[in-house]
Amino acid sequence: MTDAAAGAGFTPARPQLIRTMNEQLLLNQIRQLGLCSRADLARLSGLSKPTVSLALANVERSGLVRTAGQRTGVPGRSAVLYEIRPEAGYVLGLDIGHEYLRGAIADLTGEIRAKAESRCPAASVSKRVSELVRLADGICSAAGVTRAAVTQTVLGSPGVYDPRREAITLTGGMAGWDRPAVLAGLRGAFGQNLAVENDTDAAALAEREHGHGREFPSFVVVSIGSGIGMGLVLGGQLHRGAHGVAGEIAFLPIAEGPGDVADDEVRRRGTLEAVGSAAAIVRAARRAGLRTQSARQVFAAAAAGDERAVAIVAAEARLVAKAICAIIAVVDPGLVVLGGGIGQAPGFAAAVSTELGRIAPVLPDIRVSALGTSAVVDGCLSSGADLAWGRLTAQLAQADQLPAAPDGEAGEAAVAVPAT
Repeated sequence: MTDAAAGAGFTPARPQLIRTMNEQLLLNQIRQLGLCSRADLARLSGLSKPTVSLALANVERSGLVRTAGQRTGVPGRSAVLYEIRPEAGYVLGLDIGHEYLRGAIADLTGEIRAKAESRCPAASVSKRVSELVRLADGICSAAGVTRAAVTQTVLGSPGVYDPRREAITLTGGMAGWDRPAVLAGLRGAFGQNLAVENDTDAAALAEREHGHGREFPSFVVVSIGSGIGMGLVLGGQLHRGAHGVAGEIAFLPIAEGPGDVADDEVRRRGTLEAVGSAAAIVRAARRAGLRTQSARQVFAAAAAGDERAVAIVAAEARLVAKAICAIIAVVDPGLVVLGGGIGQAPGFAAAVSTELGRIAPVLPDIRVSALGTSAVVDGCLSSGADLAWGRLTAQLAQADQLPAAPDGEAGEAAVAVPAT
């Protein structure tokens, strides 16, 4: 037992429990640090070198850790270096959108082994599921991995997972995607290790790991495109709320915008999304006499100086500014990242900032996401990496539930020491 543990009134644990604690501590440190030696781990964990050696031997046998050469160029004996074994687990991240399906597979270190996308517009529910499975199989095949060998699959989808119904709810424009049979079919294809992540929440996770969110402990991602949603990160952690609907700003009762819609669409998609999504912009453009098939064409017409298109884009900017003003008044984020096809349109962020300056109590940084179309997949891989790691280390802990080692062989209890 370490002095720190004794001083805290630590009650000696069973040897096998102590052994598991030591292994879990060292595994997490290797994952965080990357290449490290036994001396590094002993210094950072507070454990003795013999205890570190015993724990490393156990986790190396488990297949989660491997030796990775020796440290050279320093005085004294060359130290053996350890790292997480990349092939110990795989994470499959999938993004199901209104028009595109995207996905990627990464190993346990986060390296992407393969990725792909396919267009799947206006497909039936059954076709979306079958196309998603086909895309996943192609990605796995390219990485030399079977779908059954994937440790964790995370699906980024419009809506929120409802455990009571075992279904995805609040799916907005994805008609039929909220039926329980959909999730049952997905679990049949990808197994019970399938997790569902709201697509905008996934984009927020990607911003936290790879984008503008690295600079801010609290920020929001507002996505405006085929749908409207928000991902909320507070104190570095994704905030989902009591029912998982934190960020469902599609239901903000803000009606002024470029389009008007029927009551049934408002109930299904929410007021803000019904009047401010890409489909609403197209409807408004057609009412104004523009021959257009997409919101992108409306924005292009506005950039070319068409007064009708300019008015529609201006109305959209005012609408989004009002929604962001409501977010600022409640959350006060340091950063607002605009994503989605509309949110990332040239000049739109500046127009929103101008409108926001007229109505908001404070003005946070307004930036356009630089992660492109892979943001949802990247966020799913980030979420899936933590889930896969938890699953694999839990399996190691279960394997440790063997007859206890003789007294004196378990080593001292693990005490976490912050890395410096």
